[in-house]
Amino acid sequence: MKRKDIPLFGSRSLRLQFLNAISLPVFTRTPIQGEGCVRIEVALVDEPTAQVVSSGPGSSAKVKSVVLEGDFGGDEGENWKPEEFKRNIVRERNSKKPLLAGRDVIFTLTDGRGLVGDVWFTDNSSWVRSGKFRLGAMLMDDIDGIRVREARSEPFNVRNLLRDSCKKHYPPALSNGVWRLENIGKDGPFHKRLSTERVNSVKDFLILLSSDPRRLRNIIGTSMSRKNWEATVRHAWTCVPDKNIILIQ
Repeated sequence: MKRKDIPLFGSRSLRLQFLNAISLPVFTRTPIQGEGCVRIEVALVDEPTAQVVSSGPGSSAKVKSVVLEGDFGGDEGENWKPEEFKRNIVRERNSKKPLLAGRDVIFTLTDGRGLVGDVWFTDNSSWVRSGKFRLGAMLMDDIDGIRVREARSEPFNVRNLLRDSCKKHYPPALSNGVWRLENIGKDGPFHKRLSTERVNSVKDFLILLSSDPRRLRNIIGTSMSRKNWEATVRHAWTCVPDKNIILIQ
C-alpha cells in the first residue's frame, strides 16, 4: 500500500522516522548522507497507519539531530520513554567540539517532512561503550501535549578522516584518485557520485571534462558551488598532460 500523507487531527500516537538509511562508511568532517548520496529525510509519522502527518502544528515543528549510543534500544525495541532517549544521547568528550556540527543540526519540517543536509560528526565513535553511534532526531516543539517518539537510525561506526591520506596533490597526476582534486573529499558525496559514474581518477575527470563538461557538472550536482567547481576544474587542468591523450580545454 502506498504511503499517504494525512493531516493531524485529535490525539494520535506519533513518531519521527528516518525514511532512508545512512550511507556507509561515515567519516568525521564529512557530511552525513543517505544511501545513494542523497540527503537523509525525516518525517513525522502517524504510528497506527504509518502515514506522514502533512498538516497541523506538528507538521511544521522544529527537529534537532542528536548522537545516540550505538547499543541504545537494542533489546527493548522502540518503546522507550523520553528520559531513556535523553540518557542515551552522547555528549562530546572533554575539550572537544560538539559531536554534531553544521547548519542543519536543527531543521524545520515542511508538510511533515524535513532533510538532514549539512551535518557532520566532529569525533569518531571508538571511545563510546559500543564503539558505534546512532543518529537520532527529536522534536523541539510541543504539539498540544502529544507524545512524539524520537527517531533512531541503525548503528554505525564513525572513522577519523585522516588528513595525510586525503592530502591534495599540486599538481595532480593523471593516475591520482579523483578525490585528490580540490573540493572533492575522499569518500565524500562528490567522490561517491563520480565513482558511481566510473570517474575514478584525475584522468577520467579530465576526459569527461573535455568531452562532455555539462554531464560532469551534473554528476557533481548543485551542492558544489560555482566558485568551488571552477577551482576544482582549474586544479585538474594543472595536471601534467599525457601526449597520448588529447584534451580540449
